[in-house]
Amino acid sequence: MDSERYLTHSEKETIDLGRRFAERLHRGDCVTLFGDLGAGKTEFAKGICEHFRVSDIVSSPTYTIMNQYDGELPDGQPLQIYHIDLYRIKTSEELENVGFDDCMYAHNSIKLVEWAERAEQGLPSSRYAVNLRASADDDSERVVEITAIGMPEHTHLPLES
Repeated sequence: MDSERYLTHSEKETIDLGRRFAERLHRGDCVTLFGDLGAGKTEFAKGICEHFRVSDIVSSPTYTIMNQYDGELPDGQPLQIYHIDLYRIKTSEELENVGFDDCMYAHNSIKLVEWAERAEQGLPSSRYAVNLRASADDDSERVVEITAIGMPEHTHLPLES
């Protein structure tokens, strides 16, 4: 399982990286986002949503747990994007109550899951794992590592800068 590593120097660059990454996504894909508070998970998700022309304001669904956005594919077809934040989820019963399983297996949508480590058993076996962390050298820099888990080989192509 190969990983790609990127360094961003601002929130804007993290959003731009998410936008470029989204070019490889298709209906049914799941993107899991890992990192400490303030690591840039939501900024990366904003970039993905920008690529799919989401017109809503994209924000962390920490208190609502799940946001649903209407976007569109590059060919203009409508696309649902679920943005899920599991930070406040503590038990599998809470996951079940928010409809997490149903959402994960909605094959016509793209799922973005922040704090995905809180639902390891409920995640699809094929997914992208995006780890974000502050650089040791500069608080405004982010190290972004992207791993395609159980995905076809063509999904490993590096992103152009």
